[in-house]
Amino acid sequence: MLALLLLCLRLLRAEPLAYPAVISPQDPTLLIGSSLTATCTVSADSRLRAEDLYWTLNGRRLPAASYAALGATTLSVALARLNGSKQQSGDNLVCHSRDGGILAGSCLYVGLPPEKPVNISCWSKNMKDLTCKWAPGTEGETFLHTNYTLKYKLRWYGRDNTCQEYHTAGPYSCHIPKDLALFTPYEIWVEASNRLGVAVSDVVMLDILDVVTTDPPADVHVSRVGDLEDQLSVRWSSPPALKDFLFQAKYQIQYRVEDSSEWKVVDDVGNQTSCRLAGLRPGTVYFVQVRCNPFGIYGSKKAGIWSDWSNPTAASTPRSERAAGGCEPKGGEQNTTLRRELKQFFGWVKKHAYGCSNLSIKLYDQWRVWLQKSHKTRNQVGATRR
Repeated sequence: MLALLLLCLRLLRAEPLAYPAVISPQDPTLLIGSSLTATCTVSADSRLRAEDLYWTLNGRRLPAASYAALGATTLSVALARLNGSKQQSGDNLVCHSRDGGILAGSCLYVGLPPEKPVNISCWSKNMKDLTCKWAPGTEGETFLHTNYTLKYKLRWYGRDNTCQEYHTAGPYSCHIPKDLALFTPYEIWVEASNRLGVAVSDVVMLDILDVVTTDPPADVHVSRVGDLEDQLSVRWSSPPALKDFLFQAKYQIQYRVEDSSEWKVVDDVGNQTSCRLAGLRPGTVYFVQVRCNPFGIYGSKKAGIWSDWSNPTAASTPRSERAAGGCEPKGGEQNTTLRRELKQFFGWVKKHAYGCSNLSIKLYDQWRVWLQKSHKTRNQVGATRR
């Protein structure tokens, strides 16, 4: 492919007398399914005749049945129902002498007009910039190189502006780094153009305050909760970049065990900056991440956009400790009862409490204290009877 591209460039830049022949038409642009008749005319000084010539397309020799001699020094070739170009730099149609020498060349651009770009979405990092991305349409690049231009303007006044920093968030994206107005909606659209035409997306209207995202929460710390074997405490700081702005925030936590790739998500942390994870496995290393959704900035009614996840923070739950040489009555009856009661409690919490709410943590702590006292009393009664 690189060799063919270099050949096309050489042919385009060649001086008129660099090759002893001329191909017509030169570098045509055609729709898929079109037919083309091209001619190669050699110079009278070359001592070559039409019967001394042959054609190749992308390095493959074309059949002689498609040739026709149009005079002593001109050989034509007929190409029917052309497919899309194999490379966006164009397909290489070359006229050769009998010994294989290159006499002249032409680049064929065969494709479709661009399709209307779709699915424009934008976000602003801490209200300082704007990044937008889009999809190119069902046919993608339509076999031809397609240029995309993102344009924007204030909705009720102002001139069209053109985004300059492309491919910052993927192949179909552009970044506007500064000079954006707040409290005023923008109109944003994308224009797609290639050799066969132009297509314009639908216009998207947005207010910067409605599409704000931020950095991941900072200073994420995960620690044990005393000697509780099934809990970890998670704490973090609000996004520092938004500390001077009036906004609300909601957070999500996800965690997984060390030897698993499956994350469990806690959706309803709310606007707290701490959470206690319960129901964990004793003696297990967990990785924890937190992300933030800043919403309601200066009264915006939109839902906000989630930040990236923070870097994973690891911590382990305490190992389960049992008295050495102790006997479990009736083959583990006490442990079985504990598991059953835990299951019942968490079933109740799922129905009546939410995520990391203080209510559920308080009830859980109270229940653990009661359970420990209950087992202690039961063991004392059992010892007295013995």
